[in-house]
This record gives sequence, C-alpha cells and structure tokens, in this order.
Amino acid sequence: MANLNVKIGDLALKNPVMTASGTFGYGVEYADFIDIERLGGIIVKGTTAEHREGNNYPRMAETPAGMLNAVGLQNKGADYFVEHIYPEIKGLDTNMIVNVSGSTIESYVECAEKMAALEHIPAIELNISCPNVKQGGMAFGVTCAGASEVVRAVRKVYPKPLIVKLSPNVTDITEIARAVEAEGADSVSLINTMLGMAIDAEKRKPVLSTVTGGLSGPCVKPVALRMVWQVYKAVKIPIIGLGGISGWKDAVEFLLAGATAIQIGTYNFVDPTVSIQVIDGLNSYCDRHGFQSVQELTGALESVG
Repeated sequence: MANLNVKIGDLALKNPVMTASGTFGYGVEYADFIDIERLGGIIVKGTTAEHREGNNYPRMAETPAGMLNAVGLQNKGADYFVEHIYPEIKGLDTNMIVNVSGSTIESYVECAEKMAALEHIPAIELNISCPNVKQGGMAFGVTCAGASEVVRAVRKVYPKPLIVKLSPNVTDITEIARAVEAEGADSVSLINTMLGMAIDAEKRKPVLSTVTGGLSGPCVKPVALRMVWQVYKAVKIPIIGLGGISGWKDAVEFLLAGATAIQIGTYNFVDPTVSIQVIDGLNSYCDRHGFQSVQELTGALESVG
C-alpha cells in the first residue's frame, strides 16, 4: 500500500482526493453513498457573508461532455453556516474546507473572519473566479490587481491555510497565480468553470436565464491540465488540480502535470462513488509503478523525446 498522505502548506490530507465546491453540498448529503471520512477533504458549497438567492431559473444546461451552470452562489449566508451547518459537520474526520465568495472586498473579509473563528474549519478556498456573479466573483480573478487586492485583504484577517481558486477565463493564468502567491496564498486551485453558453434553436433564445454560465465536465479537462502544468512551472506553492476528473487516470494526469492534490466536481452528479474509486485507483497505480508515496507523482511528467 502506497502512502497517500499529502500536505497543502500546513494542511495535512490523508489522501489527495477532495470534492469540489458546489458539487458535493456540505458532504453529509453523500454519506448514504460513500464513507465521506475516507476523503482527503470536502470543499463545501460557496458561502458568502450575506444570504443569496442565486440567479433565476433556468440555470443549468447539459452540453456534450459537460454541463453549464449559472446557480450564482445560492446560499443562506455565513451566519447560517456557523449556526446550523457547522455543528453538523465539525465532527467529521476529514478536512472540511469552506469556499468563501463575495461581491466586494469587504464581504470577502467579513466571511473569511467568520470562518477563521471556527476551530474545525482548517482552511478556506477563496473563490475569486466564479463566472456567474455580476458583481465581484470573476471580476477579481481576471486581473492581477484585482486578485492581489482581495487576497491581500483576506490574508490580513485569515491566519489558517488559504487556498485561492483561479479562473481559466484569462489570457495568462500564471500571472494571476504569481500575484496571489506574492500576497500570501498558501495554495492555488485550478481551474474554475469556463465561460460558455447554450442556445435553444427552436425558441431562438439562450437556455440560461443569465445567457452565459460556467462550463464544467470532461470537456474542460485538456484546458485544465495545460493550466496546471503552466502554473506548476510558475509558482512554488502547492497546486490543487480540478476540471473534468471522472476517474483515477484523470487524477494521475493532474498529479503528473504538477498538482499536489485534486478535486472532483461535476462527475459527482454522475457517480456519487467516484471519489472513493479514485482513491483506490491511485493506490493501485502507485503499487503497479513502484511509487512508495503519491507525492512522488507530483510534477513527474517525463519530457518529450
């Protein structure tokens, strides 16, 4: 049996497999399907300082090899999370990480401060890359100045491991990664969804109420792999790779490209047991190839020729 333990800064994971925000609820919803405590971590759904209703329906659309979503960070706010959700999840034997979002610098800071006070929330994932929010969200994540500003402000009030989720909707993702690293990010996760749209040809109208939405699923994997590989060569902090992972082989590819850990997102909707299959598959892969530790896979991509 290979050693599957990995570290994201000071955050210790029993294995590199986590579930992505917005695809796994608060974890407890999946407890009937899998032993959620086997996971390296669970990134709970996006949480904002204030209650958000999200966008109008329709806000989901199937696409070839993927899906579009425009949910818009629907949640009941940070105070509700602290009072009602946290007591349910704080005893779970895995890393419960909160995805923190906002529409202003102040709202990011407010939410991060509330999460910092929770003993059993060991880290946050700062979402500066949501394409479905008119204010804030992706607006901060597509420029170095915007990304730096929000990370700098949150870093001042948040002392625990800080993961920053990056947008693929940029010209050069390495510039954004370097900018957040310089402001104190302990890790980056990439990629968030890509901006896309769907059209109803018969009605001659957009399918989504917001016209555009976030594209995820297997169709984005080649882009995600390329961006993880680029960022691995650009920063020194650990990378969490995600985007189209549907099995252990995909996870291995992300590790080889430079990720220390991975997140599984859209495929949780297809097969709720996929994360456990990936953990077992990583173990088997390491055994077959003679790796004593899964950490040996990070960045172990052989050069061409």
